[in-house]
Amino acid sequence: MKKINLPKASNLTSPNPVTLVCTKNPDGGTNLATVSWWTYLSFNPSMIAYAMAKTSFSGENVRANKKVILTIPGEKIADAVVGCGSTTGRNTDKISKFNIEMQKLPDSDIEVPLHSRVAIQCSLKEFIEVGDHYLYICNVEEVYGNEDEVALFAWNGYSEIRPAK
Repeated sequence: MKKINLPKASNLTSPNPVTLVCTKNPDGGTNLATVSWWTYLSFNPSMIAYAMAKTSFSGENVRANKKVILTIPGEKIADAVVGCGSTTGRNTDKISKFNIEMQKLPDSDIEVPLHSRVAIQCSLKEFIEVGDHYLYICNVEEVYGNEDEVALFAWNGYSEIRPAK
């Protein structure tokens, strides 16, 4: 073995899960942000965690509203997922810009993409500073799934978004 850096390690550990973090904007709309790291923390009680850059607009939204929905996007919106990861929602309506069809979930004012394999509706328990990111620890309130959708993954250090087929 030879010494490598962490970005190179992310290439060697591909594929990695891709998630759209859905948050409520100050104007009441929904913002979508692409993240490539989240994990199950506990099944009893149900908890997950994900990391986002400290400067993230979606991070500001979840800290303000204490609500978030993580979705596993489907194959049909792969290009939009890439766009959501390279555009800030601070001054862009990503849903309109990338023509993402949305749907409502019961008991939530945050919408999610229609083409989602899984949607995990959460409340923020706490967030912790981890270097240049915050780690968001969330209580899972509800989980929805659609087995007809094909999940997306990040490949080659997040340079490619596609299914794991």
